[in-house]
Parts: sequence; C-alpha cells; structure tokens
Amino acid sequence: MRLLVLPGDGIGPEITAATLAVLLAVQARAGFTLDIDEDVVGQESLRRHGTTVRPALLNKARKSDGLILGPAATFDFHDPEKGEINPSMFFRKRLDLYANIRPARTYDGLSQKLGPFDLVIARENTEGFYADRNMAEGNAEMLVTEDVAISLRRVTRAACKRIARAAFELASGRKKHVTAVHKANVLKLGDGMFLDECRKCARDFPGIAVDELIVDAAMAHLVRNPAQFDVIVTTNMFGDIISDLTAEASGSIGLGGSLNAGADYAMAQAAHGSAPDIAGKNLANPFSLILSAALLLAWHGRRKAEPAFVKAAVAIEQGVEGAIAAGEITRDIGGRLGTREAGAALAARLQRA
Repeated sequence: MRLLVLPGDGIGPEITAATLAVLLAVQARAGFTLDIDEDVVGQESLRRHGTTVRPALLNKARKSDGLILGPAATFDFHDPEKGEINPSMFFRKRLDLYANIRPARTYDGLSQKLGPFDLVIARENTEGFYADRNMAEGNAEMLVTEDVAISLRRVTRAACKRIARAAFELASGRKKHVTAVHKANVLKLGDGMFLDECRKCARDFPGIAVDELIVDAAMAHLVRNPAQFDVIVTTNMFGDIISDLTAEASGSIGLGGSLNAGADYAMAQAAHGSAPDIAGKNLANPFSLILSAALLLAWHGRRKAEPAFVKAAVAIEQGVEGAIAAGEITRDIGGRLGTREAGAALAARLQRA
C-alpha cells in the first residue's frame, strides 16, 4: 500500500510520528508492506516553497493508495494568492472526497458521562455553508458593506444522494439504523432536498431502520441518550458540530478518528486542529490520527478486496481499546504518557498481540 504522509503544522509532526510507529508495527504483524512517502504541507511548505501546498502533491496523492494529513494551521492562511491555501480543502476538493466518516465510541477505563455508545457520523463533505468548498472559483462569504456579511450555502441533489448511500452502506455492516439529521422545518429547500434523497435511498435498503431528527432535537437526544444512534447522516456544518460533540462525549476530541473518502481516493485526518499552544511539548493525544489511519487501512482493504488491511484496522482499534483500559494514554484522558510514549506503547502492544 502506497501512502502519502503530510504531517502538517503544530502538533501534526508529533502525532504523525506516533501514527507511523503504529502503522509500521501493524505492518509487520499483518504481513503487508507500506510504501511511505513523507512530504510537507502548511507552514513548513510555505517557508520552503512559497506555498502551503505544492501542485505536485496532488499527483503524488493520485498515485498513492491513501493519504494521511496531519492538522494544519488553517486559521493563519488568509490569502491563496500568497500561497496560503488550506491543505485539507485542497485535497478534499481535487480528489472529490465527498464523505467525511467520523466514528465515536466510549471506552472502558474512561468516564462515560452520557453512558456507553458506539456510533458513526456520515457528514457530507463537499458543499454546504463552508465558504471554501461550495464554489468553483471565488468564495461563498462576502462582505457587502462594513456592516453586511452574506454567506451562501450550496446543496445539490447529487451530493445528497451519494452521502445518503454512504450512510446506508455503513449501517448495513453495523446495527442497521440510520438517522437523518436536518433543519428542513426552516431550510425547506436545501434540507428538504437532502431528506428527499435520504428517503429515496432508504427504499434500496429495506432492512435498515430509518428515522429523521431536526438538528437541535438531535443534539438533545445525543446528550440524553447517545446509545440510541447507530449511523447519523447529515449535511456539512451540522456534521462538523455533531461529530465534535460525540468525540468529546467519548472522552476527548483526541479520540475522534476521521476519514475523508471518495469513489477513488481517501484521506485520513484527525478530527482536531493543530493546537499550537502545546506543539513540541509531547502532550498531544495521537489516537485521533492513529484511528483515522485505521479507517484508511480498512477503506483500502475493502476497496481492493484485501482482508489483511481490514484486519489490521481492527487490530489498531482493539489496540487503542486495550491501551485505554491499561492506562497507556496521554494526560488529556487521564494518563501520564507523552505523545511519543503513547504511540510507542501502542506499537509495542500490537507487536505482542
């Protein structure tokens, strides 16, 4: 499996190093080979090359079987004309990574304030309110006067259809339950179209239970009883907010794995940001990017019909579960280990298994 690895900014290089240690450990156990090509994006790329993302990286990504992207300092990138490009947006748009898959679950050994749960968010990833992803050129957020700002949201039937299908396919291998989260009572056209496509897709999956929740009610239900959910499918901004809540409810956003997947390409990406305040201090939790890399292995294994990669993904997920139960974890979730040590402990656990 050919992997393009881009560590990014802030804590990115630290959690990426821990992730690679885990991948090399599971590679030896699973009997496959990872061909890893590491390069730079973000601030380091801006210093070296005058741009946060070199166009040549797109060709590298297309020739790879998967991409691992560390967090980038996107808040610092303001002017694409000066080479300040959001790396995540760059790859997401050009590789058409339309499904953002974000699992969240609780673990023995960590506080379960909302009770045990195991769910997945299927978030539409190419349009919506976010100004960087719904225009072919230009920006969907405009300052008309000093006192008037306008933000546009794009919703297309094609994008709604394919995220709905991704959600139902996910549910087919899980607890066979899909919840469509929307705001169609107010956003009647856009979210109405989204719901229409979810309902159409449901006809192709008669064995899957389906319900619909307005987003504010869904948040209340998630806080009250997250165990009632299996796969949640929703539009972009709602999915971003809900997945941060569910990741934190599982114990920490540092446990939030995330995969950006399309028909032909996929990108593993931690659910959190670059955390410059703790960068270089060996404090960051590497599990989010490690779990994201596991999702990428599983995606590749299913796509190529190579079960060794799926088994390796399961091994990593079980390894994280065991590490948490044993207290081999970082301080944000009650442990004493640093980033490097947590990665090394998990790698050793996988080698012993």
